[in-house]
Amino acid sequence: MKILVCISNVPDTTTKITFTDNNTQFNNNGVQFILNPYDEIALARAIELTDGGKGTITVINVGEAATEPTIRKALAIGATDAVRVNAKPHDAWYVAYQVAEYIKANPFDLVLTGRESIDYNGSKVAGMLGELLDLPSVSIIKKLDLDGDKVTVEREIEGGKEVLTIPLPIVAGTAEGVAEPKIPNMRGIMSARTKPLNVIEPVEVKTFSEIISYETPAPRGQVKLVSADDTAKLVDLLHEEARVI
Repeated sequence: MKILVCISNVPDTTTKITFTDNNTQFNNNGVQFILNPYDEIALARAIELTDGGKGTITVINVGEAATEPTIRKALAIGATDAVRVNAKPHDAWYVAYQVAEYIKANPFDLVLTGRESIDYNGSKVAGMLGELLDLPSVSIIKKLDLDGDKVTVEREIEGGKEVLTIPLPIVAGTAEGVAEPKIPNMRGIMSARTKPLNVIEPVEVKTFSEIISYETPAPRGQVKLVSADDTAKLVDLLHEEARVI
């Protein structure tokens, strides 16, 4: 079993986000980057599926040299080896195209991604990979099990659950519930230093989107306290100020 896990290098959710150049560029200064949490879930499930020598796990990241500490963490958690496409990830299409080109030259039985990255929350890469590779693709799955040359996935839909059984190879976008993220132990951290990390150059691809500017959310307004006995005032505030009724 050969599994490929796509990983992203994203800002920690506790990091204060700012922009430069008239709000057209993300400011990296002082930002702590982490392994995308949904990708950690995908990696954890891959480790469970290959436990006991049942297969290998390759992690792939589209990013510049600054992402290598995140890649090394994935290796410390349990990945067998890693690939870094030496390019700035312009958008989801660019990332998916680079990963797809690598897979075409190096086929895998199972391709896992997180449901989305926590920076842009696009949920696009898994679907694009399926299309580019002409493979079945299922996203936002809550459960994933292997049975021989087939995989059974479970995902939530409105009013219930959807269970699908699909022959390998497939692309699967994992969500919370598939597995519990794993913490690297000392042995994993030490071995990560010597595990292979192959850096490859990107293929040329046309980009179809461009970020014009960023905006931060509006600051929270002051809280107004209303006496529990003054329902008329509460209704008035909800109607005149909040405009929710």
